[in-house]
Amino acid sequence: MKAKTSRRAIIKVAVTLAVVFSVARDVAKSSGQQAQSQPHNNVVLILVDDLGCSDLSCTGSTFYETPNIDRLRSEGVLFTDSYAAASVCSPTRASILTGKYPARVGVTDVIVTTDKIHPRRGQLIDAAYVDHLPLKEVSLATALKNNGYQTWHLGKWHLGGAPYFPDKHGFDINIAGSERGMIRPHLGYFSPWGLEHLSDEGTPGEYLSDRLTEDAIELIRNRKQGKPFFLNLWYYCVHMPIQAKPDLTAKYTAKAQRLEIDEIDPLTTGEPYHTEHQKGLHIQRRLLQSDPTYAAMIESLDTNIGRLMDCLDEQGIAKDTLFVFTSDNGGVATKEEAPTSNRPFREGKGWMYEGGLRVPLIMRMTGTIEPRGTCNEPVISTDLYPTVLDAAGLAEMPDQHSDGVSLWPLTRGESSLSRDAIFWHYPHYGEFNGTPSSAIRKGDWKLIEFFEDDNLELYNLANDPSEAQNLVATQPELAASLHAQLKGWRDEVDAHYPRKNPDWKASPDK
Repeated sequence: MKAKTSRRAIIKVAVTLAVVFSVARDVAKSSGQQAQSQPHNNVVLILVDDLGCSDLSCTGSTFYETPNIDRLRSEGVLFTDSYAAASVCSPTRASILTGKYPARVGVTDVIVTTDKIHPRRGQLIDAAYVDHLPLKEVSLATALKNNGYQTWHLGKWHLGGAPYFPDKHGFDINIAGSERGMIRPHLGYFSPWGLEHLSDEGTPGEYLSDRLTEDAIELIRNRKQGKPFFLNLWYYCVHMPIQAKPDLTAKYTAKAQRLEIDEIDPLTTGEPYHTEHQKGLHIQRRLLQSDPTYAAMIESLDTNIGRLMDCLDEQGIAKDTLFVFTSDNGGVATKEEAPTSNRPFREGKGWMYEGGLRVPLIMRMTGTIEPRGTCNEPVISTDLYPTVLDAAGLAEMPDQHSDGVSLWPLTRGESSLSRDAIFWHYPHYGEFNGTPSSAIRKGDWKLIEFFEDDNLELYNLANDPSEAQNLVATQPELAASLHAQLKGWRDEVDAHYPRKNPDWKASPDK
């Protein structure tokens, strides 16, 4: 109890100091440029790490249980064709905060802050990339802060070292955000966590998702009244290590036994890895959702989403709060210890197929967004920036969020956007055996270009969401047209490319 009371006091002091600095800034600005308008809607943006597109009850899982997220979906809109801007975390995070494609920002791969990590090498050598969120970008938090918002970041950041931390990108308060991309495996999700920017380690054995949610709730309760807030809650879960509360794990162990899936081997062995440092290894694909510990992690996440929803109701501000729930990339499905399956979608994190890119996206604002079930329009992470501005009643900033389109009209009943296509560029070898590639989706059609052999694959996602039938041979003109559009886009964003590996011939055959 003493630890919780102390933490609440710290949060109250932090909020008070943030308000003082905010008021001083507003006074200083009063003789200069004024805010664009008087915003009134709060924003809660939930980003889950590695949550797959099929990892929720409302998106098809029959093993995981997510009643609170299902309620969020029933009170808002679920975007069935929602995509992360990349199949790995840092690029998507950069895109959410900038409204730009990763290739345009330069952050195209997982940011690593140690010189012990070198570019991955296979038939190609990974392209260079920017290892931080550039300060020249006007982040979503900065845009909201400049218009009177209280801005809070909690959880995973993974967008560069100290010069690029959340406080350098418009956040008044940063709780647990640093360059770290995951929980230290030797510490894990139970206190002590060893995280920077966390006021204390909590009670022994406290679960991190619970702690971050508790701090978020305290910020909401102690907010400055009459001043809107932006809560940017980026959970570390459900990223590895896969760890959960023992009682919940036991619940799903029993469920797996009841469903008679506990004796089924969920993994199948596939082709050799593509990279030199993974010589001799073969890819392992998980084809079944049956991991009790992962299911328990998801239930803990779901419980905390319910706590946040209850807090908004308790404070009487659900109708004034845009609640956004999404993930940074597809679920981990192609690794020895892969915890989930994205089926019916192909592959997972680190791949250019649907399982690596397609993610859940739910939006809710009670009384404003009519519960309308699903929206099938293709949307992407870059769209969140202009959507939030739109929902807040603020003018858009097209020079900043140049690759995003506001989804607000879709939440109000419109059926489509004017956008022509969406794009991806990942010039790297993924940790999970994905290879350097680019892709374009236009309507129901998706074209992927693989850089190792310049191979093209074309799929009609309306008829073939599992990407099982490559139609390049039967649709050569369409494939050529999409390929030309993809190359034109890469030129526009000044995309970087992997280079040939001069030692490849000396490497063992894959």
